[in-house]
Amino acid sequence: MAKPSTADIIWLTDVEEHDYAAAASYLALLWREDRVAEVVEHLQAAPLVQFRAKDIFRASQLSLLGISNSHVEKDRSKIRKGEGLSPLLLVRDEANGKVVIADGYHWLCALYGVDEDAWVHCKIV
Repeated sequence: MAKPSTADIIWLTDVEEHDYAAAASYLALLWREDRVAEVVEHLQAAPLVQFRAKDIFRASQLSLLGISNSHVEKDRSKIRKGEGLSPLLLVRDEANGKVVIADGYHWLCALYGVDEDAWVHCKIV
């Protein structure tokens, strides 16, 4: 099967509602409940923007998950089938000089495997 191209990547027009809950669940490991609620509220109001996949990885300081990861493979399959991806939810951690991927890490890894220079739709606060 041919490798998908950047042109094959379809983005949803907005973040799916359950992604905000997933982001809140993850962020609750890092911050107090009141801070999490504030950040999620700001994410919901934030406009959609785009950054390159490789730049998000560099800014997050996270490792790329391999294709053997079941979640990454599931998202690569979505890309191959032409299913839409929900925009990533990103939070600037200025105190530590990095970006926190509040939701979308697995599909970012899947996308990076397709094209590290791909433009990633996201919301960032």
